Amino acid sequence: MKIDYNKASFKDFENIAGQDAFATAKEFQRYLDFLKSNGHLNYRIESLSPVGPEMNLLLPGDTHPTWAVCLVSNDYLGFSQHPKIKQAVIKATEMFGTGSGASPAIGGHFVYHRQLEKRIAEFYRRSDAILYTTGYTANSATLQCLLHKEDLAILDMAVHASVYEGVLTTNVKTFLHNNLEMLEQVLKMAQHQYRTKMVIIDGVYSQDGDLAPLDQIAVLAHRYGAYLVLDDAHGIGVVGKTGRGVIELHDAFEEVDIITGTFSKALGNIGGYVIARPETINYLKYQSKQHLFSTTATPAILGIIRAIELIDEEPHWRDKLWENITYLKNGLLSLGLDVGTTASAVIPVKVGDIARTLEAGKLLLKAGIYTNPIMYPAVSKKNARIRMNVMATHTFQHLDKVLNAFADIDAKLKISQKP
Repeated sequence: MKIDYNKASFKDFENIAGQDAFATAKEFQRYLDFLKSNGHLNYRIESLSPVGPEMNLLLPGDTHPTWAVCLVSNDYLGFSQHPKIKQAVIKATEMFGTGSGASPAIGGHFVYHRQLEKRIAEFYRRSDAILYTTGYTANSATLQCLLHKEDLAILDMAVHASVYEGVLTTNVKTFLHNNLEMLEQVLKMAQHQYRTKMVIIDGVYSQDGDLAPLDQIAVLAHRYGAYLVLDDAHGIGVVGKTGRGVIELHDAFEEVDIITGTFSKALGNIGGYVIARPETINYLKYQSKQHLFSTTATPAILGIIRAIELIDEEPHWRDKLWENITYLKNGLLSLGLDVGTTASAVIPVKVGDIARTLEAGKLLLKAGIYTNPIMYPAVSKKNARIRMNVMATHTFQHLDKVLNAFADIDAKLKISQKP
């Protein structure tokens, strides 16, 4: 069956019937060429400057770089460029070098790994944590280790791709996003089945920017004998009175059985973590294959400890971030644009069909606004959108430029809800 490139998404090329892997790759290359020819390939754009509110980009087909307002970065607090954190990384590198040299069980476990484990656990009022080299594997590897064919994962349909990968070898049931009635139905049906049952949710959802009703989900999960796993990658440093995420918003520190997250967003570094009971953490340290057989993180992770400290020491970054979130969100709403139910630094502008979303992304880039067009399978086929991530280091001048660009695009593409 011939694929209609005008309506296609990356998902259509995952497994093309009757084509082997190399033929599929060729077909996908033709699709990429099609996107590029229409100016719609707004992915893997080369950046020539550090992460920041503006970035210097080498756009496809251009020979000279272009500066654009950056709305694609998860560096919410601007900590990847914070001088105190940079100094901590430099000092760590001078002391320990650039690598750890081995996996954790056979020589790659250093004092800086233990210090970070302790510090991130304490941040969530716990005692024990395990580190992974990415936030993605913190989810996928942990779930693969803990859940098997006798067990059940109960997922909010909007959880991250890393969760879906982590539950490939166990039984899976899903419930509509944040739908408590449907979650309870699934829990009731599974109550006397399966060995281990885990309800797995995000704190802040990465595509809509909305929050989980964590307190209510915790009550339901435990009422029916399930454990609760919370991935709050987009919440840490952003949500909650002191930046401890959705778990702080609901004062649910004692209600979540497993907390997962990443150092690559508000903390401005790389890596992931899992926080749980001491015996669970020790089990993962010796049984989770991606942890056990991966070389450990470099000494540069000492910068993460400094970042965690600065969340408490310099709360003005979070205050400024929320000023920017409110300013941009209100501006978009005043234009009649659909931002959904976002309550975080992730702000979508929902367009609907893929073609108009890609065209909007093209026009934004042309106007000096660097955003991410998001389409299926990251979101449903009729729910494509432009996703933006707000940073504390944006100025109102940056955000006004964004709003002016959206006003111009709406005049051309009619993407607003205005009559």
